[in-house]
Amino acid sequence: MARLAINGGTPVRTKPFPGWPPKDEAVLQALREVWESGVWGIGGSKVPQFEREFARYVGAQYGVAVTSGTIALQLAVQAAGIGAGDEVIVPPYTFIATASSVIAANAIPVFADIDPDTFNIDPSSVEAAITERTKGVIPVHIGGCPADMDAINAIARKHGLVVIEDCAQAHGAEWKGKRVGSIGDMGCFSFQSSKNLPAGEGGLISTNDKELEEKVWSIHNCGRRKEGAWYEHNVMGGNYRMTEWQAAVLLAQLPKLEEQTETRNRNALYLAEKLSDIEGIKPQKRDERVTRHGCHLFIFRYDSELFGVPRDRFIAALRAEGIPCSSGYNPLYRERMFQSDIRRCPVGCPYYGKEMDYSKVYLPNVEKVCRDVVWIFQSVLLGSKEDMDDIAGAVEKVVDNIDEIR
Repeated sequence: MARLAINGGTPVRTKPFPGWPPKDEAVLQALREVWESGVWGIGGSKVPQFEREFARYVGAQYGVAVTSGTIALQLAVQAAGIGAGDEVIVPPYTFIATASSVIAANAIPVFADIDPDTFNIDPSSVEAAITERTKGVIPVHIGGCPADMDAINAIARKHGLVVIEDCAQAHGAEWKGKRVGSIGDMGCFSFQSSKNLPAGEGGLISTNDKELEEKVWSIHNCGRRKEGAWYEHNVMGGNYRMTEWQAAVLLAQLPKLEEQTETRNRNALYLAEKLSDIEGIKPQKRDERVTRHGCHLFIFRYDSELFGVPRDRFIAALRAEGIPCSSGYNPLYRERMFQSDIRRCPVGCPYYGKEMDYSKVYLPNVEKVCRDVVWIFQSVLLGSKEDMDDIAGAVEKVVDNIDEIR
């Protein structure tokens, strides 16, 4: 008789995990305040208040709130002075915006491999990718796990590179006690619906550099200067301003982020300990200098070679047991965009002066990781210890009965 639910057995779990985003009366009250104020966009008080409070939360002096995490990255690249013919080193294990933000500046994303255990960009691969055209590096704190910022900043100082932290999944994460978004030259956050601090959409650039803050502010506000006239446009910018509605939603939730992050960390550490006892299952490694994980994702490696069963078949069996999970990213350089849309420009622009063929890129660590990893999303980690036991029990059940899905 089949034991696995995918084959008709009884699932480990039938009740739902915590939903996301949370429904909160404080959010409704904050939105009412905006509605009653009659100021829904520029000139309101909520956006500057959120900029101050979130910058303070991450330990940065300045914050500029924008329309999305994607725009945050684009504006950070532009403010750093990166442009046509320049190269920026990025990981291939990330959302498209990490690389497309570089392309939007007519610059060239250069992929460096990842560490096979932390899934973050490998500093040695970063250094090997540096050329005379390299102007910056964008480390991604994948799943909320901080990248090796000591090594990345040391490499950046050595070669005169700007460091733009992609913190889209890392709200509240810490490297050696310092919050991400305050460690590089700029940090870029997302407040999209799935994020640990959601507003539907939204983003923010954090920095400790006043000059960079002024550049970002100008770009996000149609090229204006803070002390300038309304119809005075000094640089190429656009309307990338966050609305009062989004800021209100974020301000109402921000006081709860710390407690939620602690809950996610506690559950993630417990779950990692449980899963580490199962042969062929390897949770994401936390560098000892990671003092807090952002826990947007709980990621683990499934050894498909050991089990002789493809990862996607394992995921299907785990879902049938009542555990929501996903396979995550593919290597970014394999996306069609890198094979077609950018062949003429920026890659083919005369400013670049050399050939870049992404179809020839092959980075072994990211290929293996993308074949074998499993994602569990952050809202699941807001559950109870018993919920984590269900996840571990379901993984163990599928592993113990792997012959049923061969």
